[in-house]
Amino acid sequence: MGNVNCVFCGCIEQASVGVVEKWGRFDRLAEPGLNFWNPLVGECLTGTLSTRINSLDVKIETKTKDNVFVQLLCSIQYRVIRQNADDAFYELQNPTEQIQAYVFDVVRAHVPKMNLDELFEQKDEVAKAVLEELEKVMGAYGYSIEHILMVDIIPDASVRRAMNEINAAQRMQLASVYKGEADKILQVKKAEAEAEAKYLGGVGVARQRQAITDGLRENILNFSHKVEGTSAKEVMDLIMITQYFDTIKDLGNSSKNTTVFIPHGPGHVRDIGDQIRNGLMEAASAQVTE
Repeated sequence: MGNVNCVFCGCIEQASVGVVEKWGRFDRLAEPGLNFWNPLVGECLTGTLSTRINSLDVKIETKTKDNVFVQLLCSIQYRVIRQNADDAFYELQNPTEQIQAYVFDVVRAHVPKMNLDELFEQKDEVAKAVLEELEKVMGAYGYSIEHILMVDIIPDASVRRAMNEINAAQRMQLASVYKGEADKILQVKKAEAEAEAKYLGGVGVARQRQAITDGLRENILNFSHKVEGTSAKEVMDLIMITQYFDTIKDLGNSSKNTTVFIPHGPGHVRDIGDQIRNGLMEAASAQVTE
């Protein structure tokens, strides 16, 4: 803005508008391009205004409802209304200061009503309130408010650290819950696997014993048929003695340094055979009773 030398013609740049006065009073607006005015009748080009969009960054420091001091960085995009360029030229000497004053007033009226978390969630509401107030006020001065962006909200450094610690603690708590659930699942699966393994082991032992019994029965029958005059008891005693010596042999060939004390002698072998025979008889009688 400002007076220029009076000449007969001049060029107005694109996206600009000129203000022509006559004898010191506003006469008309000059559009972009070549314009003529007559200085002999008091006409002159007083100044030009850009109709481009301007951006103004405003940093506001205020306090929230929960007594947290924050800095808000607000970006205001405004422009001169071409049809009302004369109001913009004559009414306001420094429009940026006027815009800043209204932004400070609106923000400091709304933010103290919100908590810090609410401010982060509702920053668009604050920007909307600022836009409505500026449109109402600056429109009377020939300015149009295009956009208002709440670019950043910066709490105090100590508050940011506390917020990060709270977030980290919440994530650690959630991780502990997930870890506990995972450990629970692992323990359940481990218990199920152990139960299945014991069950299968029992089945294997039962089959092994059944196979041993069947084998002994077959050996006794074969031996009795091939060797005349032998009884089943004598064959069983012979098999038990053979198994007894095989067991001693296996213990002697073991690589582990383990000392095992067992009774040795024909009488002891007979006692073992009697115990096994009695066990088999008791088991057979129990099955018949059932």
